[in-house]
Amino acid sequence: MKIRVLGCSGGIGGNLRTTSFLLDHDVLIDAGTGVGELSLTELAMIDHVFVTHAHLDHITSIPFMVDSVGFMRDRPLTVHASEETLDILRQHIFNWKIWPNFVEIPSAQYPYMRYQAMGPGSTIVLDGRKITSVPANHVVPAVGYHLDSGQSSLVFSGDTTTNDAFWETVNKIANLRYLIIETAFSNSERELAEVSKHLCPSMLAVELEKFKADARVFITHLKPGELELTMREIEGCVRGLLPEMLLNNQEFEL
Repeated sequence: MKIRVLGCSGGIGGNLRTTSFLLDHDVLIDAGTGVGELSLTELAMIDHVFVTHAHLDHITSIPFMVDSVGFMRDRPLTVHASEETLDILRQHIFNWKIWPNFVEIPSAQYPYMRYQAMGPGSTIVLDGRKITSVPANHVVPAVGYHLDSGQSSLVFSGDTTTNDAFWETVNKIANLRYLIIETAFSNSERELAEVSKHLCPSMLAVELEKFKADARVFITHLKPGELELTMREIEGCVRGLLPEMLLNNQEFEL
């Protein structure tokens, strides 16, 4: 089970790309601008997209991907998310006004795309790979994901702020090897982080005090122009752990 970081930035510019992870060759966790790095052949091999929430930096490539390779596939792309997130996609993206409704194209009987709702804490098993939703606390309905190969696992927080339920879930994972958690703002923007339900370094430090597992910690969703500042602040705030900055094209094996 291999996970490749296609994008992990809180914005764009230069070589920065927004959130998306490729699991093996056929699954995406979120579909931000990083998906554009894949070739047409690679895009056509994607069978599943697991969406944390409906903000554009996490879903922007789904409409383009379906439009680009739907005709090349013999089955629909399955979009997995909470029912609330799927409703947002139905109402505000695939609504014939912003983008065509590919659940009906080329026909309702043989569509290019389908939705599959995931309840809180539910698990989807794909060829032995377990993908489980975990709690997130954001300004829109949101989840994170726990990816488990059976040998080891990785947790991605998605976009979230302080969240005791997340740590209660994560601390029960016996084979956790990697934790990817967001820190979207620097400490000077703490008020904005609180209002938008993200984390800043001082908030992250308090959250990581709740973390009991022995795993490597990686920081995602850093804002362009504040990468070095925010990581320096994390180094100064966090005690007992050495969080690392997540990088484009980084790979994890589970």
